[in-house]
Amino acid sequence: MPRPLADQSWQAITITSGLALVGGLTLFSVADGSFSPWAASHGVRFFLFLAVAIGISYIPVTFYKPLVYPALAASLLLLVAVLLLGAIKGGARSWLDLGFMQIQPSELVKIALLGVLARFFETVPPTEMRSLRALWPPIVLTAVPFLLIAAQPDLGTGMLLLLSAAISCFLAGFPLMWFVGAGLAIAVSIPVIYTFLLLPHQQQRLTIFLNPQDDPLGAGYHVSQSLIAIGSGGIDGKGWLGGSQSHLQYLPETHTDFIFSAIAEEWGLIGGIVVIMLFGLLVRWGMKVSRKAGGRFEKLFAGSLINSLYLYIAINLMMVIGLAPVVGIPLPLVSYGGSAMMAAMLSIGLLMGIDRANRRSPRDIRP
Repeated sequence: MPRPLADQSWQAITITSGLALVGGLTLFSVADGSFSPWAASHGVRFFLFLAVAIGISYIPVTFYKPLVYPALAASLLLLVAVLLLGAIKGGARSWLDLGFMQIQPSELVKIALLGVLARFFETVPPTEMRSLRALWPPIVLTAVPFLLIAAQPDLGTGMLLLLSAAISCFLAGFPLMWFVGAGLAIAVSIPVIYTFLLLPHQQQRLTIFLNPQDDPLGAGYHVSQSLIAIGSGGIDGKGWLGGSQSHLQYLPETHTDFIFSAIAEEWGLIGGIVVIMLFGLLVRWGMKVSRKAGGRFEKLFAGSLINSLYLYIAINLMMVIGLAPVVGIPLPLVSYGGSAMMAAMLSIGLLMGIDRANRRSPRDIRP
């Protein structure tokens, strides 16, 4: 095999292609057997961003590591622009309309923030990870984008940003008791947060999460129909193009947030397990890349990126089966959406670059 072909992260390329294929087939099905309006765009975007990811994988870490701070500053400016000029979609001003596509800057700020945190922790000796010097910069760096995202208001994406930053801090070596203490403090303050900080529709989401049957035709409609669709699929599903809940439009948002429900309805438990296994293989590959990375920045950045991707996967799957509130989180690489696809493939491209560096032999390294 020619070296340019052999020197690719084929495991990641194969898995992501499989997931994108599942998404394309499902989008074709929920559009009643049509490539329009979702399946064709989904396929074009995937191949475009796959090419971008492969291109990014050739960029040395030493080149972009000094640029993570400017990247975070630029993404924060985009968040400010969203608040001033953004388009309202789904009740939140989270999108910038560029004409040819709509972009969600909060997806980009997450990657930049994880890079900045990895760069900062690289400079902190392990012996100082319990000190205030190691604690306050990550808090400030995370609080600024979180507040800008929460002001949109997009609390779901904001909470994912906080969780991604917390995982980065955990991987860097913060004491476990700090996280336990923070979790207890949040648990105690939940009544205050619910009463004074959440908007009425956000309060309703949490209430319905606890018991969707309280309002099955209103706020609990999404989860109720999702559970019906998943349950009706049985073991082997109703067959491709045979999903009644999605085709008759009982199941809302089948092309984005609830696409896994459509998959489970048409391909059943078996199809759902296959999709989950593909995601599991992708996360396993990413963790392997992190473990084998040579430098502390590479280890932390790779581990943070793949765990952030895992959060999106886990919360979406929990959301569609009623184990998490409905917060508008798409299923990476499977759901329709340009910004979500772009963020996922940028992360994969950065991981592929670290993977390429891991596989390079000493004699191939140029001074």
